[in-house]
Amino acid sequence: MMCYSPYNPVKFLQNGLAMTVYTAFWGKRYWQSTTQHPEPPYHKTIFLGGQGVPIFCWVAIPNNARGTIIATYGITGELEQEWSLRLLGRKAYAQGYAVLLFDWRAHGKTAELSPTLTSDGLYEGEDFVRLAAAAAAMGCPSKFWFMGFSLGGQLALWGLKAAAELTQGSEDLGITYSDIGGSAVICPSLDSLRSLTYLTKDRFGRLLEASIVRELKKLAWRIHDTHPGTIDPATIERTNTIWDFDHELVIDRLGFPSVEAYYKASSALQILPILDKPTLIIYAADDPLFHPDIIADLQAASAENSAIDLLLTPHGGHVGYLSSKECQHQAQDPDPWWAWNRILQWLEIQRLEAGG
Repeated sequence: MMCYSPYNPVKFLQNGLAMTVYTAFWGKRYWQSTTQHPEPPYHKTIFLGGQGVPIFCWVAIPNNARGTIIATYGITGELEQEWSLRLLGRKAYAQGYAVLLFDWRAHGKTAELSPTLTSDGLYEGEDFVRLAAAAAAMGCPSKFWFMGFSLGGQLALWGLKAAAELTQGSEDLGITYSDIGGSAVICPSLDSLRSLTYLTKDRFGRLLEASIVRELKKLAWRIHDTHPGTIDPATIERTNTIWDFDHELVIDRLGFPSVEAYYKASSALQILPILDKPTLIIYAADDPLFHPDIIADLQAASAENSAIDLLLTPHGGHVGYLSSKECQHQAQDPDPWWAWNRILQWLEIQRLEAGG
């Protein structure tokens, strides 16, 4: 792959946990002041994903669009509050890409439309493909690029696997495999089984998990309130960890005998060898949420698959990547969002190499 300008944060953010926490709070307050690009003129609509699950989407199509980005966020959230995803939408639209952002299963307005719970990519992969087909019918041009960060990155990678299967099956989706461009993800979840054990090994990790669990419980209560009778309140009350959430609410519905079996089945690490569309993975060695041992496996899988470009950095935290002024100047970036800038730079190279 091409040589990218290296990532460097300011000194006090050269710690993964500090970067993760600081970016989350600073970005939420100031992200709009970091970009001159306005919010795209989103059309808010509902498309059907896999198994007929309704998915709430924001879609914006510029004149003479040069391709379409389909993207979602991490383990918790909803579109209105997901500032990093909305930042991608602004930057991509300004560069001439059609944009489809969506609330994935059990999140935001999608949770109000359906009580279907999460599956960490096993079914969300198909959602990406069906959203691409629906977007194409609406006027979004190929190629379609699947994107996400954190758990959303895992979903996007599963989207590429699903695209290879669905577009080459007997069903006429209205798009072909050649319409799929590839995927670009930031700090994707790759091995939940290892990472959750690692996350809860110290006090700070347990605090991070506790904040995630609070949001997961809100998500579950939202489904309970909107779809009476679908979730037992006592079950939600028993949920105190991410593991609990999947054990109490997810695995039975998906037919798994244990959380371990579910995590092994949904792990994105195992599908990296079979991806054959251009794939960019941006990953920080100091990500505090993921087990460090995963890095060696990620490097090995990337080295063995020429379709994967791995951009592994010493710093960056978990979906942080807030760059210093010096780093911005060196990279000729218009703002401090190093990872999104590298993704859009990579995307433009892919587009030009493909001939437009």
